[in-house]
Amino acid sequence: MTLSIGLVILIAVLTLIIGLAAGFFLARNSMKSYLAKNPPISEEMMKSMMMSMGQKPSQKKLNQMMAQMKQQSEQAQKK
Repeated sequence: MTLSIGLVILIAVLTLIIGLAAGFFLARNSMKSYLAKNPPISEEMMKSMMMSMGQKPSQKKLNQMMAQMKQQSEQAQKK
């Protein structure tokens, strides 16, 4: 049972395309999960940014901004 060269190339290309698509979606899913668990901006980073802009950050304002960022990230994940 011999396969023609064209069929071997077709199988190789299809396998490559399927592997690339599966790898993309797996990486995308793992990155979303990582960012949900470890947000890129922490409360300390937000506080230092506000201080560098000349604002005196209160805990209430920090909590509001962190809640707003969390809400935006949840909305982005729904899309």
